[in-house]
Amino acid sequence: MKSRILTLFILAPFFISAQTNTNSNFTISGKLKKMKDTAAWVYLYYVTDNNRVTDSAQVQKGRYRLTGNISEPVLSRLRVKYKQAPANEEAPVNMEKDLATLFLSPGRLKITSVDSFSNIRVKGSAAHTDYKAFELLSRPFNDSMQVLSVAYNQYREEGNSAQMKQIESQAAILEKQIKENVFQSFIIAHPASPVALLLLQQYAGNDINFGEIEPLFTGLSATVKAYPSALQFKERLDIAKRTSMGQIAADFTQNDTLGNPVSLSSLRGKYLLVDFWASWCGPCRVENPNVVNAFNRYKDKGFFVLGVSLDRPGAKAAWLKAIHDDNLTWTHVSDLQFWNNAAAKLYGIQAIPQNFLLDPAGKIIGKNLRGQDLHNKLEEVLGK
Repeated sequence: MKSRILTLFILAPFFISAQTNTNSNFTISGKLKKMKDTAAWVYLYYVTDNNRVTDSAQVQKGRYRLTGNISEPVLSRLRVKYKQAPANEEAPVNMEKDLATLFLSPGRLKITSVDSFSNIRVKGSAAHTDYKAFELLSRPFNDSMQVLSVAYNQYREEGNSAQMKQIESQAAILEKQIKENVFQSFIIAHPASPVALLLLQQYAGNDINFGEIEPLFTGLSATVKAYPSALQFKERLDIAKRTSMGQIAADFTQNDTLGNPVSLSSLRGKYLLVDFWASWCGPCRVENPNVVNAFNRYKDKGFFVLGVSLDRPGAKAAWLKAIHDDNLTWTHVSDLQFWNNAAAKLYGIQAIPQNFLLDPAGKIIGKNLRGQDLHNKLEEVLGK
């Protein structure tokens, strides 16, 4: 199933982890009106300075108060707990009436919940006003995506692969439309809003298209670009630039399975697939037979593979077993540092599997080639 079917474009709280020494205070004054159930506690969830924060306030006479510090405006979540609810804080909640999303900003915020806890009116946060404007713009697309998702699940239960592919095609078109007509247009129209930065980060995804994303980032205001998360995103943009199509792949050296150092540059002269994977990565293991097939088909025509594993410290045995079990008969390297793998950080790897196809001179000519796409590209450069 395609990810666009699994994840609708209904923006969920996106917690940005950033490190900074500049924090700003906020105060939330909450008021509950015309609510059927009697609220006992309100919980607030957000992330700042690499810390996931949970705070709570007791409701007294329909009011509550929360305070804290944040390094920049962030999307947060509020949850209510009723007096008749079980003592367990993690008791099930009604997503539509017991949870509220708040774009948290420094300063004094006034929140009024009317009829249900989730129906909030917010004063004191311009970012929240912008966020609600984005939600309104995206609602028609979200509704359409929801319809496609329901239909997709029905066809999947029926085993109707032809209709599933048709839904996927429709979803792809809708995804493109929401990116262009909502995300992109909102970012351009609101350069001074922290919401624009949040949307840009989600729009960019894990595999940043530098040519598309860099102009949008450049258009943000100086204030927004100075946020800690914006500085982190700029680092990712820089990585995306040096790993973009046509660039010479950055060199690195790691040890192979026998402990011998292997440099990327030493493998020039062939079309090389730099394949980031791990023994623990299910999607990687599913894709491995396809890479094996491509390797066996094109290895005599000048194609080679360098596997870079993100296996955990102390997991060399699992790494070696996966190589053997999947019949991966090419060169493998790793520093066994999990997500801190030096090569993965150099290439901005935040999800696997990911790969880069290099020409004999070391220039990047393909990215994230999986399934038939890998075979098509190899046929293009090496022939049938």
